[in-house]
Amino acid sequence: MHGLARSGGSQGLLHWVSGRAQVWAGLLGGDGTVLHGVARVPHPASAGWAALAAECAAELTALGARSFSFDKGAHTALLYSLDAPPDVPPPVLAVVGRRPLPEGLSTLLADVALPLAMCWAAETVERKRRRVDLAESRGREAVLHLLMTGQLSIAHQVAGALKPSLPDPVRVCVVACSGRDRDEVARICVDLSGGRSWIVRCPVYARHLILVVPAKPGQADGRLGPRVASVVDDCVVGISEDVPLSDTATAYRQAFHALAVARGLPQRHARFGSAPELSLVTGAEGARWADALLAPLLAYLPRRGQDPGSQELAATLASWLAFSSHATEHLKIHRNTLAARLRLIGELLDLDLNRVADQSALDLALSIRATPALPRAARPAGGAAAPVPSLDEILRTPAVHSWAAQQTRPLGAPGAAGSTADPYTTLRTWLECEAQLGPAAAVLDISVPGMRKRLTRLETVLQRSLLRSPSARYDLWLAFRALDLADGGQPDGGRPRP
Repeated sequence: MHGLARSGGSQGLLHWVSGRAQVWAGLLGGDGTVLHGVARVPHPASAGWAALAAECAAELTALGARSFSFDKGAHTALLYSLDAPPDVPPPVLAVVGRRPLPEGLSTLLADVALPLAMCWAAETVERKRRRVDLAESRGREAVLHLLMTGQLSIAHQVAGALKPSLPDPVRVCVVACSGRDRDEVARICVDLSGGRSWIVRCPVYARHLILVVPAKPGQADGRLGPRVASVVDDCVVGISEDVPLSDTATAYRQAFHALAVARGLPQRHARFGSAPELSLVTGAEGARWADALLAPLLAYLPRRGQDPGSQELAATLASWLAFSSHATEHLKIHRNTLAARLRLIGELLDLDLNRVADQSALDLALSIRATPALPRAARPAGGAAAPVPSLDEILRTPAVHSWAAQQTRPLGAPGAAGSTADPYTTLRTWLECEAQLGPAAAVLDISVPGMRKRLTRLETVLQRSLLRSPSARYDLWLAFRALDLADGGQPDGGRPRP
């Protein structure tokens, strides 16, 4: 009996009692709620035995008694109130069977009462621990979401209750736990960081951990990513640059891109290579373009109070651009809700969200608006505002052209491979096919697995993620477009409009 209590818990003990005495056995709450119940040997009348036990448990509680016996028809119910921790309502052990009940049943129940009560108390403590862990995990996820959307003040307030306080500046690590349990890896990360880092279970990817690490020089946390990769032999780690806390979203994207590179390295960790963000080189004219493009969305007022407002729609758009269909897990909404919001956003902005061109424009516009230090062009004194530039005009600027050349430099010279295996041809075909593997493979006359292998190799060359979101496809589309315009390319008819 004691061995069964250690291995099977309360349900194992109830199953054993039911088989030993040929009765229905169960644990009930004081109000008659059946917590666990089992009839090991099926009986035509056993369906009503749980209802009889529930009726008797409520009567036992009303009487304030420790035990109770009740006969109804050809059946007898025996109930015992078990011991429980002071802050937990005591459960009731109940057995119901046909008369005559087996001899020695009362002694059997008295013997099983103590181990059953201990099992129940231990299981109650474990359920509470899991609820606390879940609440803390959701709280940390909420803090990460606030950081990603730039709401630093609220993030600091929530983090102050959870501990540790949020560091600044930070380095973000994304840990992919390929085999080992994610919770176990999270505990290892806590030990390695001495409790100074923020460790969040990724709400989008079930095997990912997101570490927000202090980036101050001289602290051991700065080597946390490589240390995790060395200690946990089946994980891969991507590491961002050191950034201000307000740029956590950028650092996450960097770490995710570095993760794609780390998968192909023997040390299983990689740091994001230094590269400027396009939003930082577009200047004041880029800020004016972004404000104009997003104006219909940001000025939107819902007709009903329960409908999402402009800020919620903007957050939905940012999440979908970053995580694609996984935005449902990130935002905790139904896929139909996501689809309805995206349709509304497309109508407000007069854009086709199925096109990579329009997605790239929106991703750039949201990145520019999320860069508060970016200057805005001043309105001319006493005159009308200057015309808002188009996206192509932004992409023609020398600073953007230099950025685009840096993005594509790892690919080598266009046409170097002399065939459709040329990286330029592979990437451009994939982007022209709206980043879809099947259509791109058909154009290049290769198989879908072959197309996937090419893009996987290019992830290592570019040091960016292509196949998994957040993907570098938006930056690459904009880079190719900027280079085309510099070579005399003409704007497309379907280009995003401000």
